[in-house]
Amino acid sequence: MKALAELVRAPAALTVPGDAVAGAAASGWPFGRRTLALTGASVCLYWAGMALNDYADRALDAVERPERPIPSGRVTPPAAFGVAAGLTAGGLGIAAAAGGRRALRVAVPLAATVWAYDFALKNTVLGPAAMAAARTLDVLLGAGGARAALPAALTVGAHTYAVTALSRSEVTGASPALPAATLVATAGVGVAAGRGGKLAPALLGTYAVTTGGAQYDAVRDPVAPKIRRAVGAGIHGMIPLQAGLIARTGAWRPALAVAAAFPLARALGRKVSPT
Repeated sequence: MKALAELVRAPAALTVPGDAVAGAAASGWPFGRRTLALTGASVCLYWAGMALNDYADRALDAVERPERPIPSGRVTPPAAFGVAAGLTAGGLGIAAAAGGRRALRVAVPLAATVWAYDFALKNTVLGPAAMAAARTLDVLLGAGGARAALPAALTVGAHTYAVTALSRSEVTGASPALPAATLVATAGVGVAAGRGGKLAPALLGTYAVTTGGAQYDAVRDPVAPKIRRAVGAGIHGMIPLQAGLIARTGAWRPALAVAAAFPLARALGRKVSPT
């Protein structure tokens, strides 16, 4: 179980439910069993992507990260692929049961984007854009594809693009320009999203301080460990960003519920790396 938890980066899934809730809040969909089920579908697809990532990268990980579940021999490649396929099927099935064709119109492209990223796009110039598209679609899944949720979805996608671009240097390190660019992107996302009431600016301030602080540290010393720390902070920073987007719609109770996962995700991230 520990090896499987590492394979799918299990605690990082705490950054996922806020996508569906943010989509529902932005579109005006009522919160209830449907939103809860769609968060489950999102988590399944996220975990599938993590397992598929390690399956696709198993040869590279044998050199760069031999401690990972597949190169260390704790999970076999066929088992990892089976986990990814099973979770993908489960995610699509839950989406169909919860939202019918309306949800599947988003869930199917989302699943296709996840698989395309891991097998074809990750190491190309389109890699960050594909990952951003996946998170954008994940927010829209919670909204049933409603156009009203597109601004919130694109905000989450922009943050994802910056974190993914930075993650490409988490093994080798980078020049200061790369974390500096992601720091600028974080500031831009925070400013663009930070309007509406008192709770939203506070949550988005938390996002800016925690995510931006780690990125600023990487600007000062862009070695691999600090880049990885900044990437991890960016992954966890998704939670206060989502909560802020939810709060600005006036849905403060769901916003606080999503935000409550932030300290837990950070604590668990010390045991199972989110990157």
